[in-house]
Amino acid sequence: MSKNLNRFPLQDTAEEPEHALLVGVEFPQSEWPLQETLAELGRLADTAGALPVGQITQKLATPNPATFIGSGKAHELAELCRSLDVDVVIFDDELTPSQQSNLEKCVDRNVKIIDRTALILDIFALHAHTREGRLQVRLAQNQYLLPRLRGMWAHLASNRMGGGVGSRFGEGESQLEVDRRLVRKRITSIKRELAELDRNRSLQRQSRSASGMVRIALAGYTNAGKSSLLNRLTDAGVLSYDKLFATLDSTTRKLTLPEGREVTLTDTVGFIQKLPTTLVESFKSTLEEIREADAILHIVDASATEYEHQIAAVEEVLDQIDAAHINRVTVFNKIDALTEDEEAALKARYPHALFISARTGQGVDTLIDQLVRLSAAQDTHLTVRIPYDRGDLVSLAHQRCFISREAYEPDGTVIQMRVPSAFAPTFKPFVVEEDDTDES
Repeated sequence: MSKNLNRFPLQDTAEEPEHALLVGVEFPQSEWPLQETLAELGRLADTAGALPVGQITQKLATPNPATFIGSGKAHELAELCRSLDVDVVIFDDELTPSQQSNLEKCVDRNVKIIDRTALILDIFALHAHTREGRLQVRLAQNQYLLPRLRGMWAHLASNRMGGGVGSRFGEGESQLEVDRRLVRKRITSIKRELAELDRNRSLQRQSRSASGMVRIALAGYTNAGKSSLLNRLTDAGVLSYDKLFATLDSTTRKLTLPEGREVTLTDTVGFIQKLPTTLVESFKSTLEEIREADAILHIVDASATEYEHQIAAVEEVLDQIDAAHINRVTVFNKIDALTEDEEAALKARYPHALFISARTGQGVDTLIDQLVRLSAAQDTHLTVRIPYDRGDLVSLAHQRCFISREAYEPDGTVIQMRVPSAFAPTFKPFVVEEDDTDES
């Protein structure tokens, strides 16, 4: 019986991961150590489903205009691709279209040459789930593709019969122009759809602003634990994996603070060093959530060996999107992964930061206290006298403000209160005394 079963052995249907060769170049102006940035590139490749099987490194003053790496390294690259049975070569820096084309000529035809930008775009395409997220990724992909269309139809031109002047043009060049028009048309169409979604998002932001709720954005390097923290604070149920760019789509949830005030917390796409400019532009509407926040929690992975470089990369992107001026609090997450000495050293170096573990809940109460202080800092302390025929304002004060004293006088209700900034203009005409001191 067992022999008959062996006639039909089970076949493994799992796809074999593509073998990836990583290429990194160290320049004099490089801020990250080469091995650290290559290690991150390897994690990106793993997230995309590829298996890094080797790497090539080189020190250069400037990129080679033809092949990015030197000609000798390009030859070494081709030999290594054959010996390691490589399917895809991933460069840690962005290649120009001509560099990519020249490198493709150096290796076997079945080996793909891509750069860090293409790899990140591929990961974003895997992880974008909402309509807006998918559109943003498609826009970035098409903007990246447009200057790289040339050469994709060269085989058509080379297969033409005959020669002489003009023989390098024909069907291939015509197809290229057709494709360029198609891609440009697609970019325009996607931008139109995103503009409509952005209008809807702006209305949502205006609604939250009109509600008087303080808006707090979570920003940080990818895989710093922003989604885990949002889940810990609000039971948001956001997907949270130990992967780079596990979540892309922004999520906003309400959090009720101990004093009864409601604030909004928004989790946004994680940042990364060398974040492609096309992605920053494409995710402009999503990143607007950060730029319009009242405060930013900068979440840092305390367990990352390169956390200082990650902090600098996030600060750079915040500056790119004009959010550097917004009040922010540095929050070191994953302190449960540190030893006591490591935690003590980190606290000594960043005395004004907060230290938490979204996984265990350690330090989260202190973070919530900080959110209370951040929210109160947005308030205006007012003493108002509201006429008795404006009961709607007294009701608004009880619903949205924080009353410390209330008295009934012959000409109206006198209320001392902290007023959220959104409602301050409504009460200003009735001010009888303004107290700028902190009542606590």
